[in-house]
Amino acid sequence: MRENTHIKKAVTFVRLLKEGVSFAFSSIMVNKLRTILSLFGITIGIFSIISVFTVLDWMEKSIRESIASLGDNVVYVQKFPWSFDPNLNWWDIIRWPPVSVEDYEDIIKKSTKSATACFLVYQSSTIKYHNNYINNSFVVATTNEIRDLRNFEIEKGRYFSEFEASSGKNVTILGAEVANQLFGSANPIGKEIIINGFKTIVIGVLQKEGKGGISDSGFDEVTIIPLNFGRRFINLQRRNAETQLMVKAKPEVAVEELSDDVTMILRASRRLKPGEVNNFSVNRASMLTQGFNAVFAGINAGGWFIGGFAILVGGFGIANIMFVSVKERTNQIGIQKALGAKKSFILLQFLTESVILSILGGMAGLIFIFLGTLVINYLFELNMFLTIGNILLAIFISASIGIIAGYAPAYTAARMNPVEAIGYSF
Repeated sequence: MRENTHIKKAVTFVRLLKEGVSFAFSSIMVNKLRTILSLFGITIGIFSIISVFTVLDWMEKSIRESIASLGDNVVYVQKFPWSFDPNLNWWDIIRWPPVSVEDYEDIIKKSTKSATACFLVYQSSTIKYHNNYINNSFVVATTNEIRDLRNFEIEKGRYFSEFEASSGKNVTILGAEVANQLFGSANPIGKEIIINGFKTIVIGVLQKEGKGGISDSGFDEVTIIPLNFGRRFINLQRRNAETQLMVKAKPEVAVEELSDDVTMILRASRRLKPGEVNNFSVNRASMLTQGFNAVFAGINAGGWFIGGFAILVGGFGIANIMFVSVKERTNQIGIQKALGAKKSFILLQFLTESVILSILGGMAGLIFIFLGTLVINYLFELNMFLTIGNILLAIFISASIGIIAGYAPAYTAARMNPVEAIGYSF
């Protein structure tokens, strides 16, 4: 008996829902202009919230991929720290000496925790090929081990040989964007270019990495040369030299253990006394992850705050339209109730209409976001897309707003006296 009762209730609910949807769509089709105006507020609200979340998802994915490319078993010794330390003053950090080749050599000789290490220096330079030139292009002069510490692929040509690296041969590997700006569709391999007045031969071109993440274009806009060739025009002794030491841990060594090992070696080689502050920074990828988590949390909150106001306005718009709809259909409601329609049917009928209106508005906002991502990806070659999670979130928000905004008008309709409703004139 109980099972039959439950089945009957389920069948009744489905029938009421079906009739409610039918009434709702009839009302929507009859009042097209009013429907469009009702959707507008919700469309803007969903567009505001979900577009922010879509951009955030892309940023977070790109940045986390960039952080992952740094390696969870690699430390980066630099002059400047990646995270804020209240015990350090920026004017003291500026006076610190840059990371040197001697620091690199000490790590190579003395570290028992590292598998490999490389030294590199960045410098903004002018690169020329015939009449084509690039001003302020990043040149990276590095030791040969960088291929073991930084993920990149050679699309054309090859990497430096051990002899070329140690002898300072004038050879270079171009980032994808640098190669495109200098050579266009031509093959750069074997061509001679000029970097800061020094001739060098192109032996390789890196595979394009694309925009996004921490370093925006990664290695796409850099030119890599052997360190000993770079010494000819890069002054490594300058206090503001952009130098860096990358150290990779052995398989069984934790990155914290490696960090401590590197710190002790450099403190000894720089003759720092016990209790004296380090005049270098040992950075790890986890420092960036912690910092970005707080940033993303703040931007997420901002997205909800901004979009929330638009959603609120849209909700009031739907509530207002639904009250008008109730007044227009007062006679119809009276007839339905006189024929035996229950309060639950009337309530469900108007709630369904409100939810459908709200979801349609949300779907319109999602369509605009989807079209926007297509345009952005085409213009800027970004891998931005609308996720299933954000689509479901938009539908859930829209449906919730529809229920909240439509409940008061629906409840008003459900409580109407059938006699008074039939005699009502709008």
